[in-house]
Amino acid sequence: MGLTSHFGGKSRIVFLSISSLLILLLLPFLFAHFRRAQASPSRSDSIYRVEKKHFSRTLRLNGTTMAARSFAVLAPRLEGAQVGSMVVTKLAPAGLPIKKGELLVEFDPQAQMKDYLDKKSTFDNLVSQVAQKKGDEDVARAKDDTAMKQAEDEQKRAQLELQRNEIVSRIDAEKNQEAADEAQATLKQLKETYQLKRAAAAAGIRILEIQRDRAQEAMRYAQGNASKMTVLSPMDGVVVYNTIWLGGRMGTVQQGDQVRPGLPFMAVVDPSQMEVRVELNQVDLLKVQPGLHAKMHLDAYPGIELAATLEDLSPLGHPGQFTETVRTFTARFSIQGTDPRLLPDLSAALDLDLGSQDNVLIVPCQSVAVEFGNSFVWMQGSGEKRAVKTGPRNDTEVVILSGLQEGDLIRRLASAEPPSGERQ
Repeated sequence: MGLTSHFGGKSRIVFLSISSLLILLLLPFLFAHFRRAQASPSRSDSIYRVEKKHFSRTLRLNGTTMAARSFAVLAPRLEGAQVGSMVVTKLAPAGLPIKKGELLVEFDPQAQMKDYLDKKSTFDNLVSQVAQKKGDEDVARAKDDTAMKQAEDEQKRAQLELQRNEIVSRIDAEKNQEAADEAQATLKQLKETYQLKRAAAAAGIRILEIQRDRAQEAMRYAQGNASKMTVLSPMDGVVVYNTIWLGGRMGTVQQGDQVRPGLPFMAVVDPSQMEVRVELNQVDLLKVQPGLHAKMHLDAYPGIELAATLEDLSPLGHPGQFTETVRTFTARFSIQGTDPRLLPDLSAALDLDLGSQDNVLIVPCQSVAVEFGNSFVWMQGSGEKRAVKTGPRNDTEVVILSGLQEGDLIRRLASAEPPSGERQ
């Protein structure tokens, strides 16, 4: 039994060795056969039959969808107040339709209401101060008028006493003269100080009035700031959240988040009027003009196809993404039709129709060669090098204006030398 197993194992080793040697000998032949099969294309692949069909030139553009009508919602900028951020207390859900006048967002108004009440208290206090100051001035004016009237009466009385100096003693005459001089000096002093007192009082009242007006403006600003805490939708549309920087993270606003003034954190868009903005290379600028039609496809939804029309082109270019030498121009396409999945900020592809022709002779671009500025093709069978006149072309096909007829057979791949095995 051991001898039989020994001879059986030895025969298997010999068989495996012979099989491996045969495989090694056949591999080069098999490899050469496959290379020849790949290198020699079939007859149908190397020949093209000239035919008439529809020809079209298209330009593929990529852009982003956006609403033709939209309203950017910004965190309100508060007047006359230094506020770091505001807390969102109410927020309209994203993606839902909203009507004009409905609530979009509401911020915490407590700080602004407190500021308004403080400003209102200051304003009311200054109003009462102005009224009191005017009342005090009226009293002072009446008192000064009374003193001036008394001084005038005293001067008149002293003048009458002077008329008696001829019949009174010399001492009484001197007393009368001194009394008259004193009365005149007193009246003069009252007249001079009267205007100064009025000017000083008017200046004091004016200062309080300025303070009152400033307090009134501050109160009005605070009241306006309080009203800005509620933002209503100015149009019918759909609510869209913007991705912004929120406390160390990128995301959308939620209730309780703090938003800095002036930050656009959401928008209301009208999905019934959508458009696509694309960046057009300066090389393709001369090929397009407003009014051309295109077909729009969404990268996220390949099944959507909507018609689009080029509305306008930017008159000024800006540096391209990869180089400043090549300029790009912004083009705006309007979209005809709607779809529930068509939302702003989606990547879209546009196939722009640059012109089409029906029932024209068409051959592949690689079938036409150029030599010394003249185009030609190689005829199949005869190997004739036939000159042709070409027309418009796209990325894969070219229109033949003359030199060929429908049904002619040509070589699919043109070259400067005649095909091997064929002569003119």
